[in-house]
Amino acid sequence: MVELTRGQRAADAVAAFMGSWKFVISQACVMIAWFVLNATAWAFAWDPYPFILLNLAMSAEAAFATPLLLMSQNRSAEADREILNKDFLADTQTNKIVEAIADHLGVPRD
Repeated sequence: MVELTRGQRAADAVAAFMGSWKFVISQACVMIAWFVLNATAWAFAWDPYPFILLNLAMSAEAAFATPLLLMSQNRSAEADREILNKDFLADTQTNKIVEAIADHLGVPRD
């Protein structure tokens, strides 16, 4: 197995966290709290409707998360391709062995 770099491990960790219910629920809780605190003007309403600061924060989060998610996905796809290539080579070898046995036994081919 190939040793992952620090960046690859970080990308995988971010992808695992952002793809979890823990993240979805915590993100929803933060957004609801943001809406409630600002809509009710509690704590000085630092980001009144239409919540432009929240929009900026969410955009920044997406801008940083997207490349990490893509790096993790690309690395995973590369690992899948390697597995598929090994499976193909094993299948090809097995097919050659079966054909050799069939030839030895005199089994006609289609």
